[in-house]
Amino acid sequence: MDAESRIDPPLQGDEATTLRAFLDYHRDTLRWKVDGLTQEQLAQTLAPSALTLGGLVKHLALVESNWFEVVLAGGTLLPPFDTVDWDADPNWELNTAADDTPEQLLALFDDAVTRADLSIDEAVARAGLDAESVRKTRTGDRHFSLRWILLHMLEEYARHNGHADLLRESIDGATGE
Repeated sequence: MDAESRIDPPLQGDEATTLRAFLDYHRDTLRWKVDGLTQEQLAQTLAPSALTLGGLVKHLALVESNWFEVVLAGGTLLPPFDTVDWDADPNWELNTAADDTPEQLLALFDDAVTRADLSIDEAVARAGLDAESVRKTRTGDRHFSLRWILLHMLEEYARHNGHADLLRESIDGATGE
């Protein structure tokens, strides 16, 4: 994946199409930031942070699965996240990414995205962007709308793609948007 392969979101479109296109654009931006890197490069940090590009890929796979499969659809996390002892290591995905090859990380990410898109499709078919999540908010009194979840995911990607920019530049000097 490179910058030219990303598809720009439409300048005109309905709300659902536009939100999903921006989500796909950010997903592809992350793929671009890790393209061509080795396992060792994906495990490099930028002091003082312990964050890595591989950790970001694995983290965003977890976030995709959690928000779309668990919260929105009421299912379970995708493997391997479904068997992790999160109490023992709340940052497991970040701490274990260095053990994974680039191919494993991207396959996990792509699987999470595919499964997330299925959950989004089902919610849109059910009630559009107003579709409510199966799981309730932390306070337990309200449901998230699909619109809220999509906007939250855009915020999540925007923040982490900024981290990815800095990490990638520190590895090999590659810069981008």
